[in-house]
Amino acid sequence: MPQIGLLQAHYFNIKGVFRLDFPDNPPTPFNYTGAPLTANLGTTLGTRVSKIAYNSTVQLVLQDTNLLTVESHPFHLHGYNFFVVGTGIGNFDPKRDPAKFNLVDPPERNTVGVPTGGWTAIRFRADNPGVWFMHCHLELHTGWGLKTAFVVENGKLPDQSILPPPKDLPPC
Repeated sequence: MPQIGLLQAHYFNIKGVFRLDFPDNPPTPFNYTGAPLTANLGTTLGTRVSKIAYNSTVQLVLQDTNLLTVESHPFHLHGYNFFVVGTGIGNFDPKRDPAKFNLVDPPERNTVGVPTGGWTAIRFRADNPGVWFMHCHLELHTGWGLKTAFVVENGKLPDQSILPPPKDLPPC
């Protein structure tokens, strides 16, 4: 875990606290919900986040896996509400499943359950600059790495930029 807050590191441009290379897609695709996995996926320690342009539309597919066992995961995104556009059982199919998305009246949430052995697709507009934490709400799972953060860049106007920290902000 970083010893400096991610927002502080971002605002003050402190290098070495996090990397901006969280992958957009799984680096090693496999049958996520199939037989228990025995392969080494080459996981690494570190703090990697995604950089997002201001006001862009973000779509995330949260996929349950059978790394230890299938389980429902309540995922929460700080700083935003999002729209739950789809959900399903089994592995998400990027060619077939988006056709079933609800783009007319999707429910708006800030926490969503990823079904056991399934997936949930969400969308949000990145219009709140800063560093925003997304994590599984099962505390033990956060310690296992079911967490990330998004660095949402500033927009072009003053009211689309991160405010400076207060003068009396206590150190961590």
